[in-house]
Amino acid sequence: MRNFSYLRATSATEAGQAAQQAGAMLLAGGTTLLDLAKCGVSEPETVIDITHLSGMGSIVVDTAGARIGALARMSEVADHKDIRAAFPAVSESLSLAASAQLRNMATIGGNLLQRTRCSYFRDPGAFPACNKRNPGSGCSAIGGVTRNHAVLGTSEACIASYPGDLAVALVAFDAVVETDSRKLAIDDFFLCPGDTPDRETLLQRGEIIIAIDIPASAAARNSTYLKVRDRQSYEFAAASAAIGLELEADGRTIRDIRVALGGVAAKPWRARAVEQALVGKALEADAVEKAGRLAMEGAVAHGGNRYKIELAQRVVARAILKMGGLA
Repeated sequence: MRNFSYLRATSATEAGQAAQQAGAMLLAGGTTLLDLAKCGVSEPETVIDITHLSGMGSIVVDTAGARIGALARMSEVADHKDIRAAFPAVSESLSLAASAQLRNMATIGGNLLQRTRCSYFRDPGAFPACNKRNPGSGCSAIGGVTRNHAVLGTSEACIASYPGDLAVALVAFDAVVETDSRKLAIDDFFLCPGDTPDRETLLQRGEIIIAIDIPASAAARNSTYLKVRDRQSYEFAAASAAIGLELEADGRTIRDIRVALGGVAAKPWRARAVEQALVGKALEADAVEKAGRLAMEGAVAHGGNRYKIELAQRVVARAILKMGGLA
């Protein structure tokens, strides 16, 4: 880690202006920035501390939905009784992420912006070729050990997977990211790699996330987050699904369903084909399992990550059946 200068910002405006300078990086919870700095991926010249900015750590839930400040801690949001009631998948996605110590430190805004856990990206000494870290240098992961890499939304330039859990739930329920200058639908906020894998979101230099807005819905109230991983704690998803389900008055016809995937794609992945296949249909195991296979349309495997295709299909079906009381 190289030496850097430190600025304690007194306002979002001051932080944003300072962050426009080359080599400047924001510090909120610090759980991602310090990690990347220690392994040599990030080398900030200036660290801008925004941890004490007022008005950015609140959590408000009403009949319209939830507004979560970017500086709210993961643990605070996960344990908030109104979030648990109105958006259980959001609460569960946070509770199943990282460790208790990290959840107490990490912020919601920082959580959205966490970088991939691709081992080739995180070891610049051993693997200098990484288009996400060094555009145009190549992708060391392709042809390498790919068990944890993405099968959806990838390109010839990058097959790294997005590691987060919270964003998967937010994508399922049409959350909106509010910055200091605009509002962005979260499904648009995250970018697939294409030819520019170094650009992961729509954020511009100096633009700061202020809050996340989640609209209320019956599907969000009846939701869950299912995460399958190699071990039961402090592990990233091999495949995960955020599911929301609303049934008609007859208790068996699907009025609304939300499906988003994690662990298998280059960004949090909305499985709209699954939703379209099930809306208006009876909630039955055969129909759900058939629709679940649509979640992996367009998937491309690279050796060791092939197992994720079938795993994700099973995770989607299992989560839907669980919400419908059939599993």
